[in-house]
Amino acid sequence: MGRMTLALTLAGTVGLLHGCWEGPVACPAMAQVAGVSVAVSSGYSASVGKLYLKACQDGVCTEGDVALYPGSVSVDQGCTPEGVCSAKSSPDGTMRGFLELPALAESPLDATVSATAPAGTALPSRTLTFTPKGGFPFGEQCQRVVTASLVLDETGLRQE
Repeated sequence: MGRMTLALTLAGTVGLLHGCWEGPVACPAMAQVAGVSVAVSSGYSASVGKLYLKACQDGVCTEGDVALYPGSVSVDQGCTPEGVCSAKSSPDGTMRGFLELPALAESPLDATVSATAPAGTALPSRTLTFTPKGGFPFGEQCQRVVTASLVLDETGLRQE
């Protein structure tokens, strides 16, 4: 009986220790949609009714209307003593949209934004040449992700 107890204790200890060793980390099994995201600042969003974006990279241009939807931020709701944490979404006054591209690389991209006011009058067109950013948001063992994000406000267009 003593040997059996010792064997079970050792087997359990080895099993527990195995959980502490680093092993392969799984990468998210989701595809990235290539494109340019646009945020219209909270101070300018009431002035914009419709948005049109033309994006050119490596000799390929894509253009189209950008559907705008209300932006939001996450507000921390804290954690319970049991360790359950939560957050809620809160509108931040911005408007956000996305133009899908056939591909996105870390090479210069020319973006031109044209907008109209809610009444239909044209707003100034804004142009920016910028380089999308690449990184490893899920760790270096996972696929590199390239993002292109812009902010439009009353002063112009800038990279986010």
